[in-house]
Amino acid sequence: MAEAQLFVSQDEFTCSVCLDTLTDPVTIPCGHNFCLKCITDYWDQSQEFFCPQCRENFSTRPALRRNTLLNEVIKKLKKTGLSSPPYKIYAIPGDVECDACTGKKFRAVKSCLTCLASFCQTHLQPHYEIAAWKGHKLVDPDRNLKEKLCEKHQKSLEMFCRTDKTFICLMCAMTEHDGHEKVELETEREGKQKQLGATLRGIRKRLEEKEKKLKETRRTVEEMKLSVERVMGEHEKSFADLIHCIEETHKKLTEKIREQEKRETEKAEGVMEQLEKEIEELKRREAELKELSESKDHLHFLQTFSSRCVLPVDGDSLSFTVTADFSSEDLRKELSCLKKSLENICQQDIMTRTPSGHEAPIFTLLASEPQSREEFLQYEFVNS
Repeated sequence: MAEAQLFVSQDEFTCSVCLDTLTDPVTIPCGHNFCLKCITDYWDQSQEFFCPQCRENFSTRPALRRNTLLNEVIKKLKKTGLSSPPYKIYAIPGDVECDACTGKKFRAVKSCLTCLASFCQTHLQPHYEIAAWKGHKLVDPDRNLKEKLCEKHQKSLEMFCRTDKTFICLMCAMTEHDGHEKVELETEREGKQKQLGATLRGIRKRLEEKEKKLKETRRTVEEMKLSVERVMGEHEKSFADLIHCIEETHKKLTEKIREQEKRETEKAEGVMEQLEKEIEELKRREAELKELSESKDHLHFLQTFSSRCVLPVDGDSLSFTVTADFSSEDLRKELSCLKKSLENICQQDIMTRTPSGHEAPIFTLLASEPQSREEFLQYEFVNS
């Protein structure tokens, strides 16, 4: 005769104390089974004797009866691969632990604001099965349950008093806050959520401006470098025919241009560094606000809203301009004149001129003041 197969839930062989397969199972008067060591240790640490699973209370410590049949069944099932239920996960650093577990604790799946305790899947079952516990308020696992209680009445903080700008429980609402403007936490959050959205939009807009400015600044630096190289190439070609005088003039102009390039580069690098820092700060603030916006914890949201929903102080990097173009028009005119005019060119200075509006400043050549009639006529001719 073929052996009959038994189809049962694995939870039937799980100890609700250690949340593992029963070892040396014993039965207590209410009919539930536990590991001998688990129930013994559990009652050794308690002043009262009740069932850890159904919470039935016993006036005296019950005698434990070994469940021989169940023990034999578990041994046979272990040979076929019986293992711990897949949803039983031990708590790791950072997890909220089950307050009801003894020994190695499992990860909590819910916290009870009424019990002020957190429970794993197994120890949470009485909240679904016992009528008196079904009305308890369950929330996602929270290790800071005491912070959600009114210090005076030890009740859940469920309302916000707009008059006193504080969180209150229902007892507070009927006593010292009677007559005040009071709303539920969810209602108060709705208004703050709109403010948070406006702040997020402001951050996104400013972030776009900073990123755009950073991109433009980088492009300007590249254009400036290309402009410098173009000017240098023009100088090389023009001075090739004027060996003696050009060597000194070329050297001085090169030094001045490179110095100006260095100054402009340093300014550009400074503003790019500032922009990158501001962008990093805005992204960090945006991430914090997104996380806060998605939080299901109204109390945590409102408690941290004021300190986080504020636009960071904006820098002045958007008003900064970088020289992007080098003008050599005047230099070309001077080089087309007589060789003797090179002595005057050597005394000319490179400077920047900032036109109206937001255009990038350009480089020009500033000639020295004429000292004689011939120099004056030469100066007028060059600048005409």
